[in-house]
Amino acid sequence: MKPRYRSMIRKMEVREGRAPAPANGADWSLYILKCSDGTFYTGVTNDIDRRFRAHQEGKASRYTRTRRPVALVHQETCGTRSQALTRECAVKSMSRPMKEGLVAGGPAAGPPMKRGQKRDRGPAGD
Repeated sequence: MKPRYRSMIRKMEVREGRAPAPANGADWSLYILKCSDGTFYTGVTNDIDRRFRAHQEGKASRYTRTRRPVALVHQETCGTRSQALTRECAVKSMSRPMKEGLVAGGPAAGPPMKRGQKRDRGPAGD
């Protein structure tokens, strides 16, 4: 995992206990868009429909503006904004094949790995 993501996650986890509930009662969600060039864009929002429309209109992000049309291929409810941002960092640190598995409905990656922890790569020699 990139150091900046690791640092960001640590800071958000510290604040998590004091995070206020969303003002409008809406849960925060993580979403993944597939762009017209085949790349993925990951973001968080508390209103998926509004945010998706903004991406389609070219008003949401510089990245998707030049890669329209986009398709919503994955979304998951995270609860608080802090939890959604933590999950976003974890998803952004995934490899392309792991993201494709997540989008395909495979097992969702758990929390980010701790320093020194090894990822189970599955059976060798395949």
